[in-house]
Amino acid sequence: QVQLVESGGGLVQTGGSLRLSCAASGRTFSNYAMGWFRQAPGKERDFVAAIIWSGGRTYYADSVKGRFTISRDNANNTAYLQMNSLNPEDTAVYFCAAGPSVGLLGSSGIWGQGTQVTVSS
Repeated sequence: QVQLVESGGGLVQTGGSLRLSCAASGRTFSNYAMGWFRQAPGKERDFVAAIIWSGGRTYYADSVKGRFTISRDNANNTAYLQMNSLNPEDTAVYFCAAGPSVGLLGSSGIWGQGTQVTVSS
C-alpha cells in the first residue's frame, strides 16, 4: 500500500496561511482518494477535506469551506491542503489519509504521521 509523509505545519498568527503537503510513496498514488483530517488535544480526529483520484471533485467540512483548498499532483505523488484565514480553532495535528474511495478514507488505515498546526491569537 501507499506510505504517506506530511510536512508544512508550523506556528502562524490568526488570519495567516499555511500549505500542508502529503508526499506518497509505494503503490500508484493516482489509484487513491486522498484526504486530510485533524485532531485537537482531547478531541476526536475529524474530517477536513478530501479529493477523488483524478482531482475532479473535492469535499470539505463546513468549518473550513471557503478557507481551505485541497489539491493533488499525481505526477509528483503529492496532495496539498492550502489553509487561509486561519484561526485558533484550526489548531490541531493534521493527518493525511489515503483510501480506495473518499468514503473509505480513515477506515482504510492508511495514515501519515501527522503535522502540527498552531494558530496564535
